[in-house]
Amino acid sequence: MADETKATDAGQRYAQSLFELTIEGGNLTKVESDLKSLKVMAADSADLRRLLTSPAFGAEDKAKGLTAVAKKAGFQPLTVKFLGLVAANGRAGDLLGAITAFSELSARHRGVVSAEVISATELTAAQMKGVQTALASALGKTPELSTRIDPSILGGVKVRVGSRLFDASLRSKLDSLKFALKRA
Repeated sequence: MADETKATDAGQRYAQSLFELTIEGGNLTKVESDLKSLKVMAADSADLRRLLTSPAFGAEDKAKGLTAVAKKAGFQPLTVKFLGLVAANGRAGDLLGAITAFSELSARHRGVVSAEVISATELTAAQMKGVQTALASALGKTPELSTRIDPSILGGVKVRVGSRLFDASLRSKLDSLKFALKRA
């Protein structure tokens, strides 16, 4: 299964265009908030994910559906137009990746580092604070953290900052041990 949150070339272009429009219009934070809300909605709603990815719905239906969701959520007019345009152009499947790319552009513009923390179970507030403190010390900037749960790592955490991955997962340690035992 492909990672739906990784930006394709088309998703990257849509994100860049929207980013430039928000900078010109001075509504970067509002549009970014809308897009983050949509991403959360997609994560919580199987129906919305199906609308975005299913070939059973045509581009026009996807555009109408996304526009209706955006209006109901009270999104900015620019966000509503953007979502309708992406879907009408047959790129609804690229939308989650475009949102990720937009967030990265926005963070870079604001001078903020984004980091994704992947854990086997949900981290407590104290654990998240510890990760954030350690990252701030290592990076020299306070990172914006997003979290994802992946039970397959068994324990520990993985932290992705840009293209760098810091892997302190139990799965990785067990794999290293297994490899070392095979070589012995």
